Amino acid sequence: MDPSILLAFAVACVVISVVPGPDMMFILANGIARGRAAGVVAAAGMSTGLAGHTVAAALGLGAVLQAAPVALDAVRFVGAIFLVYLAISALRSAKDVAETAQAKFGGRSLRRTYLMATLVNLSNPKVVLFYLAFFPQFVTEGGWAMPVQFLVMGGILIVLGFCVDATVGLAAGALSALLLRRPAVRRWLNRVSAAIFGALAVRLVADR
Repeated sequence: MDPSILLAFAVACVVISVVPGPDMMFILANGIARGRAAGVVAAAGMSTGLAGHTVAAALGLGAVLQAAPVALDAVRFVGAIFLVYLAISALRSAKDVAETAQAKFGGRSLRRTYLMATLVNLSNPKVVLFYLAFFPQFVTEGGWAMPVQFLVMGGILIVLGFCVDATVGLAAGALSALLLRRPAVRRWLNRVSAAIFGALAVRLVADR
């Protein structure tokens, strides 16, 4: 691939990454509710999901899903279920502000945050459609094979996206750390997180 094309693609990726979207809102919600570590872990989970989408696009799975709208609907509803679960968990946490820091930031909690972030990203069919609509604009004939071009561009998107998302997660976590000294603030932060998760679930189901 032409270096100038890769540079143009990288610039486009940065622009796309800084525009607030469902992934960024998910990371914000985790950073607000659980601190900087959870925000960064959520960003890593989103990047892992993008890696799965990249491989799927390179192998042609995106074209299969595009030809089968029923599969897209199934994936979308699975993602909504995950988001509803996260909203309920956040509301339950809001009722119990006596949780210890270990319970909030322990390894199990962070592993769950990472897993849920990955699944939320993988269950968003719009990411597949984004790959199909966006990547071909930068594909060149001759030279690298099509799957290789998709993998390279996906790698660029993942690296740049993670840098932006991790920064957002750290900022949200830092703000949360300043406010968590008051139990009432903690309850409201968890409620805000629950509202974000719930809104994302509704959007995932209703937005076609």
